[in-house]
Amino acid sequence: MTETRDPIQHLIEEFRKLPGIGPKSAQRLVFHLLKRPEEESRSLAQAILDLKARLGLCSECNNISDLDPCRICRDPRRDRKTICIVEEPFNVLSIEHSGSYRGLYHVLHGVISPAQGIGPEELRLETLLRRLAGEEVEEVIIATNPTAEGEATALYLARLIKPSGVKVTRIGVGIPMGSDIEYADALTISKALSGRSSY
Repeated sequence: MTETRDPIQHLIEEFRKLPGIGPKSAQRLVFHLLKRPEEESRSLAQAILDLKARLGLCSECNNISDLDPCRICRDPRRDRKTICIVEEPFNVLSIEHSGSYRGLYHVLHGVISPAQGIGPEELRLETLLRRLAGEEVEEVIIATNPTAEGEATALYLARLIKPSGVKVTRIGVGIPMGSDIEYADALTISKALSGRSSY
């Protein structure tokens, strides 16, 4: 008789592969699912299968979507004169949750990182350049992370886009609300001072 894998341990191991899920969290998730009705487990399993089967990249902005173009690109209420460039699809969700931006997006799916062998060629820039040539874009907001790679990517993008005559801006970075200057590092303070605005 062939021994099969323990299903509890197998699922714990699968959950542990997810970011931010340690052994205890994985165990709690498995035992939570065991207590729930079978239909909830089926629904979760189907949602995971649908995630891979039904999603692709938007041909305009490279965001992950079940539609092409995605819901944001096809929304006639969006400001088509502004494109916000982000590193990853989850950055779009973060900005959308803020409720403070109503333009379009362009997702790079990475940043320039010579140490990891990622150059400008690996980023999804062809569609961006096509959009800048064919649309009435007036401003591009570069919203890469304030890391060495994010800054290098922002500088590269600014140099690439400026000759087109489109205004290029960078998101402000600095000291977050509710924190103390005393605990901020030198780079954060420097960025906060250089990115200051008038009252």
